[in-house]
Amino acid sequence: MILRLKYFGMIVEALGKETEELNLDICTVAELKNNYKNSLANINYKVAVNYNLVEEEYMLNENDEVALLPPFAGG
Repeated sequence: MILRLKYFGMIVEALGKETEELNLDICTVAELKNNYKNSLANINYKVAVNYNLVEEEYMLNENDEVALLPPFAGG
């Protein structure tokens, strides 16, 4: 399935890009996160799908927009 991925903050620094489109044979957020276990091993992050925060059991769908969100700080 094709997913549109967006990265933010320290995740952009770790991956060297802000967005990408991937064709992956996965179906849950947990499986997606498993693809990043080496490159993002030291970064805690949440996943949003189509602008909604989701849990690891969430089932991904074709053409979902997925954002990997590190902790945000500021005021």
